Amino acid sequence: MHRGEIGAYEITSTGGEQVRAFVPTPLPPVPPLFLNGPLQPALEAAVLALGRLDGLSALLADRTLFLYTYVRKEAVLSSQIEGTQSSLSDLLLYEMEEAPGVPLADVVEVSNYVKAFDHGLRRLGEGFPLSNRLIREIHGVLLSRGRDSGKTPGEFRRSQNWIGGSRPGNAAFVPPPHTAVLDCMAALERFLHARDDGLSVLIRAGLAHVQFETIHPFLDGNGRVGRLLITLLLCHAGLLREPLLYLSLYLKQHRSAYYELLTDVRRTGDWEAWLTFFLEGVRETAESAVSAAQRIARMFQEDRGRIETTGGRRAGSALRVHEALKEQPILSLPESVKRTTLSFPTASSAMELLVGQGIARELTGRPRGRLFVYDGYLSILNEGTEGP
Repeated sequence: MHRGEIGAYEITSTGGEQVRAFVPTPLPPVPPLFLNGPLQPALEAAVLALGRLDGLSALLADRTLFLYTYVRKEAVLSSQIEGTQSSLSDLLLYEMEEAPGVPLADVVEVSNYVKAFDHGLRRLGEGFPLSNRLIREIHGVLLSRGRDSGKTPGEFRRSQNWIGGSRPGNAAFVPPPHTAVLDCMAALERFLHARDDGLSVLIRAGLAHVQFETIHPFLDGNGRVGRLLITLLLCHAGLLREPLLYLSLYLKQHRSAYYELLTDVRRTGDWEAWLTFFLEGVRETAESAVSAAQRIARMFQEDRGRIETTGGRRAGSALRVHEALKEQPILSLPESVKRTTLSFPTASSAMELLVGQGIARELTGRPRGRLFVYDGYLSILNEGTEGP
């Protein structure tokens, strides 16, 4: 449905030139969303897929392991959209205090994302409301270290920003002037907490994401916070018990359509087209997460069976090292000793058994300080993180 532009332009002066900055109208859309067209089956399919994903989290024996690595995969993908080159392996190496294969600044950025997400989940778990204060806290952690730490972490911007172009005058899009940011974000917060407009949580998340990206309240990190917000909103509303849904891979794979739809919503008010795309992303992402979790669980079981067939005491030690690799897919021998309480020679022998069976692979080629990777596990998690 074409409603016309979803906001108004405010003429503002920045950098010595006059600029038309876009101030969005508060949500929900007016006239109301048309839910009986293509949007309804898209919503039903997304809700069904999300239900399956939520049900899976109760069945996963290794739920915490899956979450540990899955959150890190999302951090890599969300940061890749912003141009970092870091991989999941780079992040895991960095967390082990090993040198990653890309510039340190890239990995620090991804590591910050994990910390920001963990902070948001912890605060919600403590009963803290999903509010502007929490959004600012998350942003503060996201930009706490590295190249973006000079861009006022945890504070709404106090100057004009823009998207695309070398200055506001030739930008693809100019968000609201900084003087309007507080009011815009206060209206968004009210919308997040509204319960009287008849909108489902998924629809609310889709609308809120566009509104947040349109306001662009921070000097940097808006895209990452905006993507984080989707998952936090679903967890906060109880639609997901565990943070298992991440849209960054879908948005990375459909980047041009994503940006076009954001622009179209602002110009035409066709929220239904955006929401259909968003809900398709939720469905596709939830189904992929279920498939990945099932494949990983099956692989863990098969590998355990292969180890058990070797028999003897060595198999028992190898099973303990296998458990440690499940917890941390890149592992050094000293770390495997710490996690299994085996002696160094026993842990080393057990790891060699896993290498011989093609379960683990040595990464470094060095005689000392060797690192071992759980190849099959990491390759499933890596799907979609390779390339631009």
